[in-house]
Amino acid sequence: MTTARPRRRADAQRSIAAIVAAARAQLAANPDASVEDIARAAGVGRQTLYGHFRTRAELLDATLADALAEGEKTLSGLDLDGDADEALTMLLGSSWALVAESAALLTAAQPVLSAERIRELHTAPAQRLTALVHRGRDQGVIRTDMPVQWQVNLVHYVLHGAAVELRAGRLHAEQIPAVVTATIRSALRPDPA
Repeated sequence: MTTARPRRRADAQRSIAAIVAAARAQLAANPDASVEDIARAAGVGRQTLYGHFRTRAELLDATLADALAEGEKTLSGLDLDGDADEALTMLLGSSWALVAESAALLTAAQPVLSAERIRELHTAPAQRLTALVHRGRDQGVIRTDMPVQWQVNLVHYVLHGAAVELRAGRLHAEQIPAVVTATIRSALRPDPA
């Protein structure tokens, strides 16, 4: 009798993982993908999906959290110490693809998740970038005549804009790191003395 419970738990975890993976794929391709589309892509029925995620909001919360956690694993492995200008280039080159996926997920999540919850899910990436901007300002490679939060938001706006341009076919994936880096560096670089 005790072996059935761990097996059921393992089956449930596999179902949840399949549903979240399908939601990430479906919503990255189409932020308006339906719960039915996601269930079909996961290979489960709607009843199974709703057994794990009672609402679309719960599903989107788990999906966005999963994407951000995976991105956090990637970005936390970067060595961003030392020269802030080089670190910013490395961070931008590594994060644009993560932002491309999360931008579509964010589009899907904004109607059903609170702004507070979305900010909470983005805490770690925001803290990393804020610390880097502060260090760049201290090293003289990032201008100091603008608020730090504005500079952090500027980076996010440009990354999200690149994701939109990629989905629209106006930018190609191989162009984005250079375009994003050039745009952000020109906006953040101090004026020559």
